Amino acid sequence: MTENIERFISSPTTVESFKSEFCRQLRYEQGVDLVDARTEDLYQALARTVRSAMVDGWIATQASHRAAKAKTVAYLSAEFLMGPQLENALLSTALTEVARTALAELELDLDELTAYETEPGLGNGGLGRLAACFIDSLAAKSIPAIGYGIRYEYGIFRQTFVDGRQVEQPDRWLVKGSPWELAQPENSVTVNFGGHTEQYTDETGAPRTRWVPAEQVLAVPYNYMVPGFETRNVNTLRLWSAKATDAFDLQIFNSGDYESAVRRQTVAENISKVLYPEDSTPQGKELRLKQQYFFVAASLRDYLDTVLRDDDLSTLPERVVFQLNDTHPVIGVPELMRILLDERGLGWDEAWDITRRTFNYTCHTLLPEALEVWSVDLLGRLLPRHLEIIYRINEDFLGLVRETYPGDELRVRRMSIIQERPERAVRMAFLATVGSTKVNGVAALHSQLLADKVLDDFSALWPEKFTNVTNGVTPRRFMRLSNPGLSGLLDEAIGTGWTNDLAQLAKLEPFADDASFRAEFRAVKQANKERFVRLLAQRDGIELPADALYDVMVKRLHEYKRQMLKLLHVVTLYDRVLKGEVKASDLQPRVVVFGAKAAPGYKMAKEIIHLINRVAAVVNNAPELEGRLRIAFPANYNVTLAERLIPAADLSEQISLAGKEASGTGNMKFALNGALTIGTDDGANVEIRQLVGDENFFLFGMDEPAVQALEDRGYNPTSYYEVDAGLRGAIDLISSGLFSDGDRTAFEFVISDLLYKDRFMVLADYRSYVDTQDRVEVAYRDEDAWTRSAILNVARTGFFTSDRSIQDYLDRIWHAPAKPIA
Repeated sequence: MTENIERFISSPTTVESFKSEFCRQLRYEQGVDLVDARTEDLYQALARTVRSAMVDGWIATQASHRAAKAKTVAYLSAEFLMGPQLENALLSTALTEVARTALAELELDLDELTAYETEPGLGNGGLGRLAACFIDSLAAKSIPAIGYGIRYEYGIFRQTFVDGRQVEQPDRWLVKGSPWELAQPENSVTVNFGGHTEQYTDETGAPRTRWVPAEQVLAVPYNYMVPGFETRNVNTLRLWSAKATDAFDLQIFNSGDYESAVRRQTVAENISKVLYPEDSTPQGKELRLKQQYFFVAASLRDYLDTVLRDDDLSTLPERVVFQLNDTHPVIGVPELMRILLDERGLGWDEAWDITRRTFNYTCHTLLPEALEVWSVDLLGRLLPRHLEIIYRINEDFLGLVRETYPGDELRVRRMSIIQERPERAVRMAFLATVGSTKVNGVAALHSQLLADKVLDDFSALWPEKFTNVTNGVTPRRFMRLSNPGLSGLLDEAIGTGWTNDLAQLAKLEPFADDASFRAEFRAVKQANKERFVRLLAQRDGIELPADALYDVMVKRLHEYKRQMLKLLHVVTLYDRVLKGEVKASDLQPRVVVFGAKAAPGYKMAKEIIHLINRVAAVVNNAPELEGRLRIAFPANYNVTLAERLIPAADLSEQISLAGKEASGTGNMKFALNGALTIGTDDGANVEIRQLVGDENFFLFGMDEPAVQALEDRGYNPTSYYEVDAGLRGAIDLISSGLFSDGDRTAFEFVISDLLYKDRFMVLADYRSYVDTQDRVEVAYRDEDAWTRSAILNVARTGFFTSDRSIQDYLDRIWHAPAKPIA
């Protein structure tokens, strides 16, 4: 029968078959002819045509994994910042030129249709982008894997600026549907909330517990295919959408109470409505916890019932590894225990052994406030059985601590999964650490600080549990797709194998001393700047010069990332010109590009955005500067914009306070695309600097021990303001009202924090940073030397591929097969 079916399947791999499938999709799926088709129709038909080219591989991959009973990596993440899908799918299936030619013969333009695509609103920042890179690499390496997350109806928000202030608008990325997803409502999973627990005796006379929930929600799976570059392997990203189990009450509706009739539907669908709902209210906190449990419970149930099926549960750790991407999915630990105990009838010790060997935990932060805690009251109300299980886990764990450290009750309190103050709450990072086989940081320095400072008591108890896996980025999207000019140059110089083996970039190193290659490299960078300038003019109406140093700082707006330090440098340059210390004509023409969103409830971050925009309004129109200093802050920075901006950058700003950034991945993307880094010894900057060499990296500021020493001595930011005339000039210029239409109080909130608090030591690192930026200006004027350093950055950063990261996970944590199965 399979042979008969396959006779009717024609995968669109030739120009003629591609045209045929495209026209079929246009007529029978969109319901229009080519003559009458809108751009939306054309895009949808094109996307579905490319999708159809992946389906055979997807089905074959799943069948192969099932037959082999291969160990699967189940990657649990609240975010998957995928970026546009069309170009990546074309690249992975080697259909780009087929599609281009086929469409051209139909008098259509591939680039116009790819530009039309709406980016999926499934992530926010580095966490989600890393998850997307990882599932790309898992597919490229043919590792049996499935990503699990939430199908958010709206992304975190679409950022706009009104009078320089951030305004959040709904990110309606699904308003026209997504041609890349395949819904499977028949595989929906019921997820429970609330209620109570009750005790009973099973048929063997053993005491048991059952959860009697008060609320049920349906988790509907939507599948995205994740193609492996130049393989037939196509893995799955499964995202869950929340629906009511009984969405409509006809009796209530007929009584005239129309809102109440659909209330259950509204309440249920809120769970997957918005990425990271504002959690400054009790309702927001409850919704976030519901989101986390919702997707984890659905995912575990899906794997156990759909993939594992009737296999012996004792072999679960040999069949799957659940990787917890930060603390959001950690509720999965007590959820698996609940299933094994209450539904499968296992004893506690056996269930705990299976659970602990099945989970692993990646920690992505060093900030104590970023380590999630959930109040006991909220957890007990929403997930009463899980709280009981957490209490038992903690009781057993503290017994081990007391046995290991007799009489050390202070240590017992420090290590308890349950914190007592300021409120009783569950420390999710502690639960993850206790309930996992391995805990990893995401850069060498981060992993060291994680073990030495953040989770030091746990690393002392279980040193073998802690390891490092430095992050990486996929070269398919962030080089091959986003930087075709550089990719072509690399292909000519060292061959095409680097796309799947980024270590081959090392072959590029001798070309740094080739004058003709340096000229070609500069030409690519200049073309990338011109491409970005055109895009920004079209997208945002921002007009920029292309013949300038492109100085770029794009990342989530957070005080520890220190966008404020970058802004003080800009104001310092302006202040020098105003005071006559520097002639405008002596300034190196520079375009400073910011890209960042602030969390809706983060007041300081939003004030900094406002200040950046107000400084930009003045600086960009200042006749004194003669146009030699410009600030661009395009709203709603996303993957689509990143793919055009990163290849254009000359200078990558990685200036977080040492010891605060876990890793970063933007720093890797910039270096791989030929930007030099100005940065502190923080996160993966440390490894970048070690690889590219001090002479090809602009290091400034305190290292982590110096930061700690200053904090221990007592940091007084005002003292730096008093002794540094340049710093004082910049701060006074902001306070003068020059950037706020004469209102001296407009930015008092920001300035007061800098002078009297400055938690992330912006003022302490200011002088080192500004002096290093002066070195940047001098270095950039030596065109040949700068280009040589840029080429060496590319040649020496092949380590930062997500393919290598995944191999490290396989070797150190997962122990899943690395050979192709499909």
